Amino acid sequence: MHVFYTPDIATSCEMPEEEAGHCLRVLRLTTGDEVTLTDGKGNFYKAVISAATNKRCQLKIMETLPQEKGWNGWLHVAMAPTKNMDRTEWFAEKATEIGFDELTFLNCRYSERKVIKTERIEKILVSAIKQSLKANKPILNEMTDFNKFITQDFKGQKFICHCYEGEKKLLKEALVPGEDALILIGPEGDFSEEEVAKAMNAGFQPVSLGKSRLRTETAALVASHTLNLFNQK
Repeated sequence: MHVFYTPDIATSCEMPEEEAGHCLRVLRLTTGDEVTLTDGKGNFYKAVISAATNKRCQLKIMETLPQEKGWNGWLHVAMAPTKNMDRTEWFAEKATEIGFDELTFLNCRYSERKVIKTERIEKILVSAIKQSLKANKPILNEMTDFNKFITQDFKGQKFICHCYEGEKKLLKEALVPGEDALILIGPEGDFSEEEVAKAMNAGFQPVSLGKSRLRTETAALVASHTLNLFNQK
């Protein structure tokens, strides 16, 4: 089943140009063909192509199919992007397939990547929801300074993963299923000790993802999967 991303379908019965190009020129669908759409906001739609030109694809909505998320709560992952962007992109794709709600990139003291362009990540998120048949696209935020981010209001559980010594529960043991959850994942060089202290003072609970030393993108994926698994409906 081919799914097309149409975020403005509620107000405009037309595919975005890029989706229309794929629909008409690559898949060679035409007037009268049935298609499945998602707005990325919790809905699928059954539709029929009502008019088609080389660049435009107009639609007639036949049925709206709301889709509930497969997990409870709002799951937010905030991570320092890796120096190699392929690894960050891999995480974004796989975490979306598993299921989470929001992704923020952090600029930390030891971050090797201080600037990130989110346009390509956004396309990866769209592709991943279509591939995994999800109607909810994660919210993607721009790079945010760590110190500024941890002071923002978040009504839910707040966790920070780090590799320093000290008392830390496993995430799966600290997590309260059903509640909103935010988890911080540091850069390849880890958070600084000062950053960890500031986060704890701001209400973040230090947690462990296990005994293995994990790469940034692997840690972020393990955290995403744990949050999803323990919040499944």
